[in-house]
Amino acid sequence: MDNGIRTMDSTSEVQSLLQNQPPLTRRRKPKKSKTKRAAKKTFKASDELSNLLPTGTILFFQTLAPVITQQGKYLTAAFLSLCTASIFFTSFTDSFIDSKGKVRYGVATFRGIWVIDSSEECGGLSKEEAAKYKVGYIDFFHACLSVLVFVGVTLFDKDVINCFFSEASKTIEEILLIIPIVITVVCSVLFVLFPTKRHGIGHPLSEPAAAAA
Repeated sequence: MDNGIRTMDSTSEVQSLLQNQPPLTRRRKPKKSKTKRAAKKTFKASDELSNLLPTGTILFFQTLAPVITQQGKYLTAAFLSLCTASIFFTSFTDSFIDSKGKVRYGVATFRGIWVIDSSEECGGLSKEEAAKYKVGYIDFFHACLSVLVFVGVTLFDKDVINCFFSEASKTIEEILLIIPIVITVVCSVLFVLFPTKRHGIGHPLSEPAAAAA
């Protein structure tokens, strides 16, 4: 009996303690600062920008940038210039599927296309078909857009920023975070309004019917 009474008393005491406790309040998540929110948006923007560029050049940049940026501004500037030239050049490359079903890569010229990996003239294409790949004004437009996109990617890279803007003020840092977002919006709209039919080196291939367009 005594044990039963003691158990009931302890249970009632626990219940009374629980009732007297103040209700639990949910902890509010701390609001992110404007800088952190801008950095998150810029990270997403950088991913979208890199999808518009040749994968080989971007991989080359992302692999070597942490090492080269430690060697000083001049070497970093030369490295970025090399990547920029590569991106500009690949804007004038194209590919097609030949009669044997093989993918052929070439460089667009003012007369047609110079096929890199084929011993045949124009990679087996007729002069009329090769003329469809000749350089146009739109190619220079896309080349400039690609370079602009790469500038946005480099501005998001922390190693590049620390190399060139190590003593930048908070205002400049916020501006450098916003610029890639602006570049993403502008370039994405322009790429949609003025699409390219080229599928050059480092870019995904299209279906055979579209590749020969």
